[in-house]
This record gives sequence, C-alpha cells and structure tokens, in this order.
Amino acid sequence: MKQWNSHILTLPTLLLLVLVLLCVSTLDADARVRTTRKNLRSTEVPVAVVEPTDSLLPDSLLKVDPKAVTLKGYSKRASDSKESFFITNNTRHRMSAVRLLMRYTTMQGEMLTQRTVTVPVSLKPGETKLVSIKSFDVQRLFYYYAGPQPRKAATPFQVAFRLTGYDIPVGN
Repeated sequence: MKQWNSHILTLPTLLLLVLVLLCVSTLDADARVRTTRKNLRSTEVPVAVVEPTDSLLPDSLLKVDPKAVTLKGYSKRASDSKESFFITNNTRHRMSAVRLLMRYTTMQGEMLTQRTVTVPVSLKPGETKLVSIKSFDVQRLFYYYAGPQPRKAATPFQVAFRLTGYDIPVGN
C-alpha cells in the first residue's frame, strides 16, 4: 500500500497556489477586448444627388423625377462587402424596384467609379426601408466618410446618386 501523505498540500503551498490563480485570472480580465461602443452617433447624412446636367447620360434618363425617391443613412465600413442605406418612396404609387446611378468619389471630388444598380424593393407610397447592395469595393479599401473611421488603413469616399428609373407593379 502506497503512502499518499507526501502529496497533500500544505497551507503555505495552498495559499501560494490560490495567489497565482488570482493573478492569472486578473491578467486575463485586463486582456479582454471591450466590444461595447460608447458615444455612438447617427449617420443620418442624406446621400448627395448627382446633378441632372450630366452629359454622360442619355436624355431619356433625365426625364425621371429626381425627387421620387430619397436615400439616407448610407453606411459602408472598410470591412463591409455590402453597402446599406434607407430608401424612401416619395410617389403616390407602389414601387417594386428602383434603378440608381451611383457615383463614388474621393474627398477631393475625384471619381473612383460609377455604376448603375437595380435595387429590388417593395415600397408603398411614403414608406422607407433599409436595403443592402453588393459593394463596389471588392478589395475593402474604402469606407464612407460619415461613418466610423476604421482601425486599418483605408480611404474615405463620398457617394452621390441619381434616380434613373423605378418599377410600378401592374395590378397591385
């Protein structure tokens, strides 16, 4: 039969072990990343409207009422693969899709890119919805200037839009 008495912890050894465990748990608590953000602010910045005197578009696109929709609350962080914004239907008709010409520029006004997107969205008259579209920034190097500044190196940009058309469903 073996003697186990030699492995019993003495009081000083037990106190030392408890002290080490307390120190380790305190270090771990300080190393945690805090994910709670304070002082958040709303980004209710209206998206700029591209001037209708643009010579890059055919005359047929200039006949759409530019006030038929409003975009607000645009958001695109450097790490996002999508762009989000609120779209409001200012017409008396229900909309099933909205076509937008979107122009992305640097803070100095230099054009980065321009594209036309069709946003499938069901909007009643006066209704506002949050929509998301695939971002132009596939390499994730840009962030919207009115949003939070990223920790990694990224370039701020501005966005403007022009309404080029919308669909009104028949029979609804």
